[in-house]
Amino acid sequence: MIESGGIEGGGVSIGGSGMNGFVPPPYPYERLGAVTALAARHPGGAIDLSIGTPCDPAPDEVVAALAAGDAYRGYPPSIGSAAFRAAAAEWFARRLGVAVDPATELAACVGTKEFVASAPQYLKLRDPSRDTVLYPEISYPTYEMGAILAGCRAVPYRDLAEVSDDDARRALCVWVNSPANPTGELVDLAAVASWGRAHGVPVLADECYVEYTWDGPPATILRDGPQGVLALHSLSKRDNFAGARIGFYAGDADLVGYLREVRKHAGLMPPGPVQQAAVIALADDEHVRRQRERYLRRLRRLVDIAGAVGLRAELPAGTFYLWVPAPDGDAWGAARELAERAGIVVSPGEFYGAPASGFVRIAAVATDERIELAAARVGA
Repeated sequence: MIESGGIEGGGVSIGGSGMNGFVPPPYPYERLGAVTALAARHPGGAIDLSIGTPCDPAPDEVVAALAAGDAYRGYPPSIGSAAFRAAAAEWFARRLGVAVDPATELAACVGTKEFVASAPQYLKLRDPSRDTVLYPEISYPTYEMGAILAGCRAVPYRDLAEVSDDDARRALCVWVNSPANPTGELVDLAAVASWGRAHGVPVLADECYVEYTWDGPPATILRDGPQGVLALHSLSKRDNFAGARIGFYAGDADLVGYLREVRKHAGLMPPGPVQQAAVIALADDEHVRRQRERYLRRLRRLVDIAGAVGLRAELPAGTFYLWVPAPDGDAWGAARELAERAGIVVSPGEFYGAPASGFVRIAAVATDERIELAAARVGA
């Protein structure tokens, strides 16, 4: 939590030892060197299931579009081309059953991580009277880091009903993530939207895993209307397009309009060829259906592998992660065990908040062949 006189949270420190500036913490995944070295001793090397980076190809026509036309010549529109915004709005209607006006309620971003990291500083400029970012206590670490980079108080919550009146009054925004990374749980988005509206706090819903919802249909916070809410979406997970860095946000026209304008001044614009390719990707659901089958197959095999080394894993309600309790709450011990026996690298839960320290996250982001190699190592 950030308070006057210093910042504390996730190992981040500002001030102290005669320093007055920001000291960046180690990036979480860079702490896995020793575990990776253990896994690399296996013939065939380490199988990295720590970072949720796609390993499968994007559709050929999407990749080809990156080199087609002359969209590389001029500066691309920061808010997204008319074609890109129309494609995103059509995707919302087709896949999530909501109507979004591409002219006023939707805009592009340069991948969603930069949006998560930068939104608090822009919202603080909009309302300097507020200084707090609320985020789930077990979650993607950039929610906390975005608050810290904005000089805000980073306040985790377990249940919004437990948020104090003071924190609610001071809140610039509240983050929600569904399906949730790392736990895979599905959140009651309507309830979060209702809380935000009741307290006058913008709700930012990170829905980047929505296409990988396993329990029931995919959901969006926009289902009950755009007032006071934004839905954030990415082509990284849906389309195996993480290296292209493109996503979009949609919802409350006032919020979208403000963020559109301030982001123009920051020079935030997805490259023209990437926007061109994204139009093709968003129009096609068949490659996503095939990817869903791949991830579900891999998740099931990873449940087998975890079981073979004594870990109790279950399929998630959403995402392509297994969230697995570590024996005796020793996540680093479980990570070493998986590295030594299966040659796989996983993420200790503390990367996602102190309350998560007794778990490991296993990402289904290796090819079927590599996962079968891990299975063979443990006889799964």
